[in-house]
Amino acid sequence: MCLGVPGKIIEINKENGIKMGKVDFDNIMIRVCLETTPEAKVGDYVIVHAGFAINTLNEQEALETLEMLKEIDKIQSEITG
Repeated sequence: MCLGVPGKIIEINKENGIKMGKVDFDNIMIRVCLETTPEAKVGDYVIVHAGFAINTLNEQEALETLEMLKEIDKIQSEITG
C-alpha cells in the first residue's frame, strides 16, 4: 500500500532549475520536489509520496489527515499489543 503524508512547506528553492522545498513532518524536515505542485508556496501543506509533492491541501485537511493517521497507528498498536 502506498501512502501520501501531509507536511508543511517551510522553505522553497531551486536546485539545478528544479523547484524544491524543505517540508516539516512533525519536526522532521525532508527535502521534497515541488515541481508537480507549481502553485505551492511557503506555509502551504502538501501531500508527499516518495519525495514528491503530489497535491496541495489546506491546513484543516492536513490536520484532519494527520489526526486520522495517529488514530490508525494507535489502533494498530492496540491490536498488535
